[in-house]
Amino acid sequence: MLKTLLCALISSACLKPVPVHALGEFVKYEELQAIITSLEQDKVYAPGELNALFEQVARDEGVLKAIARPAEGTKEWKDYRPIFMTQNSVEKGLSFWRTHEAVLSRAEAQFGVPPEMILAILGVETRYGGNKGRNRVIDALATLGLDYPPRAPFFRKELREFLVLSRENGMDPLNTWGSYAGAMGFPQFMPSSWRRLAVDFDGDGKIDLINNPVDAIGSIANYFNANGWKTGEPVVVRARITSQDYDGIISKDLKAANTLGEIAKKGLAPREAASYLASTPASAIRLQGDNGGEFWLGFTNFYVITTYNRSIMYAMAAFQLSQELKTAREAELANTTATALPAETP
Repeated sequence: MLKTLLCALISSACLKPVPVHALGEFVKYEELQAIITSLEQDKVYAPGELNALFEQVARDEGVLKAIARPAEGTKEWKDYRPIFMTQNSVEKGLSFWRTHEAVLSRAEAQFGVPPEMILAILGVETRYGGNKGRNRVIDALATLGLDYPPRAPFFRKELREFLVLSRENGMDPLNTWGSYAGAMGFPQFMPSSWRRLAVDFDGDGKIDLINNPVDAIGSIANYFNANGWKTGEPVVVRARITSQDYDGIISKDLKAANTLGEIAKKGLAPREAASYLASTPASAIRLQGDNGGEFWLGFTNFYVITTYNRSIMYAMAAFQLSQELKTAREAELANTTATALPAETP
């Protein structure tokens, strides 16, 4: 009963308890001491301050288990897509759109990223802020940076960035929560992305991605713009098979690796009638759908989405959710307009 009450006071979803096993053992790690020395030399923290802090940090075994089995690496598209493409997600997205319509429009005008794309990222990442993560960020980043060799350099860098961010923003590093990978807030920014690309979009003098949806909207738009989003250009289109040589042109890279002309010579072309230049950068994509292989042609904007999460399935889910949101919003506005029109007199 007491635990339930405390959880309710903390948030609508109970945060995972702070791990107590191996509490403080990271202080013995040479790699952590190198980070601490660097931050002390840069006068970000006073001598001894970080050693005392890390006495309260623990390895999180759940984080190691989670990163070993990400949904993007263990599911096929036919199973991955339904996680995000739900009626509930569309309805919540529409509600968020109505609430923040002016802010989304301002973000589009300033950064060139359409509202439905910003909303789709919020929907896929945190259910529009409803699930910002249950892991203590410092435990997650320390665990992955110091005890997960496959990606340790990346997470050590993010751990250092988080410690700097905490000092810059006045955040309590022992009471900041996020994903198992250390991503935070409405948009699930990693610490380096927060420091580099987050913006104070409501002009209140601080950047808050954890509690402020306005800053989150502007920051996502700025992130996409900085990573090469091309305003008004296509993202991805369905392809049709025109010959049997297409297997060799299917891309494994997270970039537009070929051109539409090169892909067409191997047997894949856009299904839609719209005209595209043969020189347009694109990649051929194969996903395992409900009826076997689905073929798509991803353009530069599609690969901008993969800079947010290095997964073709993630980018496809975000794009398709954005289109569902756009269609639903257009229908909603059309219905509102029709209702507001005066009835014709006989």
